[in-house]
Amino acid sequence: MPTAFLTRRVTFAAAHRYSRPEWSAEKNELVFGACARYHGHTYVCDITVKGEIDPLSGFVVDLGLLDRVLDAEVTQRFDHRNINLDVPEFADGALVPTGENLARFISERVQAALGPEARVTEVKVAEDRTLSATYRTD
Repeated sequence: MPTAFLTRRVTFAAAHRYSRPEWSAEKNELVFGACARYHGHTYVCDITVKGEIDPLSGFVVDLGLLDRVLDAEVTQRFDHRNINLDVPEFADGALVPTGENLARFISERVQAALGPEARVTEVKVAEDRTLSATYRTD
């Protein structure tokens, strides 16, 4: 069966900082610069899935399902949150909330929620127009 790729974009506004709790404030500032202090972004997140094209709907994934998954796993989890404080996986001592870690985390959560319905192949998280991180599974 032919396969196709579908990309859905979501946005969320969130605050974060880069920090390792085992490091001194000075080392965090040296390694992470200004990003060692809390600051915020309006993130743009593109999630690409692939799958067989359904001969009846013409889609690779049920868009209603995809939108529900993205709302639960991305928007509700991150929008208007402090990622370090409100998302346990990014608490001090856990994952540093870099674009790379956010993209991987979102990819894994969306894939788990979609199940076999479609395959997440790429997640791109952009903090602004000049910086983005892409996580690919294929």
